[in-house]
Amino acid sequence: MLAAAVRMSALAPARIAAGVVGALFVATLLQQGAQPYAVGLFPAPWDKVAHFVAFFGFGGLVAIAAGRRGLWWAAAAAAMALGAVDEWHQTTLPGRMAGWDDWLVDAGAGIAAGAVHATLMRRHARW
Repeated sequence: MLAAAVRMSALAPARIAAGVVGALFVATLLQQGAQPYAVGLFPAPWDKVAHFVAFFGFGGLVAIAAGRRGLWWAAAAAAMALGAVDEWHQTTLPGRMAGWDDWLVDAGAGIAAGAVHATLMRRHARW
């Protein structure tokens, strides 16, 4: 029990760092997404690849910050919520278009990140 607590506390800085980087990602996504150069930055179908990569990374950061294997769903929930906010935000910006397809890719990326994190946590119980 004590050894597990020591291992968990040793990872606290990584979890805090993941939370900080995740918060910076949210701020950057919303701020940079509002810039005029964001219109058409990634042409189809590459926009979906960009969505997946970005939200997989964000989901991974949330999963690391959450820390526990049983909280894998936090990555999916956070990616779904941020994806919804991002798509809603796009409706207020000239030249940008919101889409359910983008949100579905965001959600899928969050689910994938949570699943990868849970699998790694299961394989490496020392985390």
